[in-house]
Amino acid sequence: MRKLAFLILPVAVVACGAVMLSPGILAGAVDYARSQAVTEPADLNQVIYDAFAPREPGFRILGPTLYRAGDSGIVIHRNRIVARWGDIDRIDMTFSVAKSYLSVLAGIAVRDGLIGSVHDRVADTLPELIIGEHNVEITWHHLLQQTSDWSGTLWAIPDWADRPEGDDPANRPLHPPGTRFKYNDVRINLLALALMHVFGEPLPAVLKREVMDPIGASGNWQWYGYENSWVEIDGQRMQSVSGGGHFGGGIFISTRDHARFGQLMLNRGVWRGERILPDAWFDQMTAPSAAKPDYGYLWWLNTGRAAIPAAPASAYWAAGFGGNFIYIDECNELVIVLRWIPDLAGVVEQVINSMQYDTGCASGAA
Repeated sequence: MRKLAFLILPVAVVACGAVMLSPGILAGAVDYARSQAVTEPADLNQVIYDAFAPREPGFRILGPTLYRAGDSGIVIHRNRIVARWGDIDRIDMTFSVAKSYLSVLAGIAVRDGLIGSVHDRVADTLPELIIGEHNVEITWHHLLQQTSDWSGTLWAIPDWADRPEGDDPANRPLHPPGTRFKYNDVRINLLALALMHVFGEPLPAVLKREVMDPIGASGNWQWYGYENSWVEIDGQRMQSVSGGGHFGGGIFISTRDHARFGQLMLNRGVWRGERILPDAWFDQMTAPSAAKPDYGYLWWLNTGRAAIPAAPASAYWAAGFGGNFIYIDECNELVIVLRWIPDLAGVVEQVINSMQYDTGCASGAA
């Protein structure tokens, strides 16, 4: 297994400017995090079915699942691991954390000119995917903010069957794109399919080449779609991946590899002096949606410090079912990865308090 590109904190206290951190300082925060872990029942296939089948018509699991074992986590401060626990190399399902990886791939598509502007209509590039008077007005911006209100069926799942609303969700009213937020994996899967068409190759291959290999990630992570999400593009048969584990599938990855990805985000797309993602993409990615101010381009935001009062308003994070998180805090130079620990806000508060100094990050708009 490759070592992290950033430093492993030794047992001795390490001075970081005004900060003195040692494993002992964060012991209470780690104890708190582990006390909040939820790892039972272990069979995630059954957990998913029990969570969604009672309220989603025709629900079925279309992608692979895993059993979950113990919790794990990593805390990185100023490029150093200051706390770690559990099996950080075990591969786990990550659920909707995959959405934030899709956001990064969209940034790469913009970087490479494959998407001219996020405000371009998707139908102008992919008319065969986006059809109908309502759907043709959808832009990449809408898909990335989950405000598209796309209407249709993908991989045998109608959009309305995912987290259905109302007495007759099949006859739901349509909302103009950009005006209403709705967390919806069917539409996220449409974004994944559209991005695959733009790249002309499977998204896992793009992510590996453009992000995971450059940051030294392991070769053990996998990104799955569904049994029925295979398509042919330019004569090549490929699987369109899912942007979460709602119907199974998604990114199966270790805590260590998540930490590498999180550090890339903290560095605003730079790894060992090499720019991987455009700096401007981070401003777009974390800009609050008009329809959902605590959401950006598939990342959750701490707008107004509403979700995590102890953290700066500029903090943002990827979040997945069951307590999977990658927390990014530029102001405190902090990355936190949690697996199977639902209380992100509590853990962040414990970690920031453990740092025992006033950065000023939590007191203002930063």
